Amino acid sequence: MKKTVTYAAAGVDIHEGDRMVSLIRPMVRTTRRREVLGDIGSFAGFFRFPAGRYRDPVLVAGTDGVGTKVKVASMAGMLGTVGIDLVAMCVNDILVHGAEPLFFLDYYATGKLSAKDGAEIVSGIVEGCRQAGCALLGGETAEMPSMYARGEFDLAGFAVGAVDRREIIDGKSVRAGDAVLGLSSSGLHSNGYSLARKVVFEILKKKVGSRMPEWGATVSEELLRPTRIYVRPVLALARKVRIHAMAHITGGGIPGNVPRSLPNGLSAVIEKGTWPVPPVFGTLVRAAKLPKAEAYRTFNMGIGMVLIVRPGEADRALRHLQRLGVPAYRIGDIRKARRGSARVELA
Repeated sequence: MKKTVTYAAAGVDIHEGDRMVSLIRPMVRTTRRREVLGDIGSFAGFFRFPAGRYRDPVLVAGTDGVGTKVKVASMAGMLGTVGIDLVAMCVNDILVHGAEPLFFLDYYATGKLSAKDGAEIVSGIVEGCRQAGCALLGGETAEMPSMYARGEFDLAGFAVGAVDRREIIDGKSVRAGDAVLGLSSSGLHSNGYSLARKVVFEILKKKVGSRMPEWGATVSEELLRPTRIYVRPVLALARKVRIHAMAHITGGGIPGNVPRSLPNGLSAVIEKGTWPVPPVFGTLVRAAKLPKAEAYRTFNMGIGMVLIVRPGEADRALRHLQRLGVPAYRIGDIRKARRGSARVELA
């Protein structure tokens, strides 16, 4: 008689997936908004559009991941914060256009599913959704033997928000003389980790538990510090001050992201030294012997979000952000560009 080969024998444990759903269900419910219909476990999530909130609503969607930061989480056995990063990377992107995040979807893939580990990751996603004020509407957990080494996993996220068409922030109204404001990052956020891991673990020969006195933290504490979610303070600021453009400082740093929000013919002149740079960046830049220009294109260097406002509104905006708990600085201004395309100049 032929031996039966089951799905479990092939490496996929359906029962463990069911157990994970039972663990995350109470957490997911804490992100529920009144517009959510149904419950976790359906084939799709249902979200009733907020009635009376928008005159001419436009949906704004974004997707992202956390890159190789997940490898640090796996090495350290600290899985609870990368979920916050996942939400942050997506909601901060749609925030750039003035959108309020409405709901979030996640994708979690691993070689061998552990309901406990999966629930820990989802707990971070739940916390990120709570910080952003959006519902965790659904997700997918994929167990794929031979695709990932034991203990390894990957994450992807999808955020959907809304903004009134007349309130879309697209950078078209930016003009020479405007002020450039920088909102402090919490650290590396979720970019540059391929280089950061090489520097810390190969060049500096550190372990995840190594204490770094100059950082005031261990390697794992610093490298797994969650990405700051700017949604609530920036949307609150937008009700007080007209924001003409925003840029989420992710891969490519300030030089790679700010021009995406500027009209052609303008340049953002950024004055280095106008904000405090967290010590982790100095360590990485020195150990890698990175030229300054390359450092600013690899890391956020302490600035996670850039706002552009009229110069007369800059001080008011900075005071408002400080009251909301976000350290912010005037880091430059907008000038006519020497060439046609939008650009950043680091002064």
